[in-house]
Amino acid sequence: MEKLEKYRLRCTLTFGDIYGQIIIWLIVIFLSLASALALWSTARQMYALLTVGLIVVLSLPFLLFAFVTTLLNHIEVNAVDPAEEKAKVGANRSASQNPAQAAG
Repeated sequence: MEKLEKYRLRCTLTFGDIYGQIIIWLIVIFLSLASALALWSTARQMYALLTVGLIVVLSLPFLLFAFVTTLLNHIEVNAVDPAEEKAKVGANRSASQNPAQAAG
């Protein structure tokens, strides 16, 4: 257990990192809906619905893979000096225990 205290996990993922992936997936969804509308007629409604379903089902694993790999690329493992960490925690504790003062 002591070895785990020497490292800190930090996630640096921001919305901007996955924004492009979301835009691309939305484009795929709109293109699939456009193809469904192109196929829509009284005789081929089932083909239109199957086209949308197939495109969504086939694109979801790629979207999930892109999100997970982006997340894993933004996880940092930093070595932490235990003495420095305890000093920092002690300083934060003493600063947060000051009594509140009335303004006026």
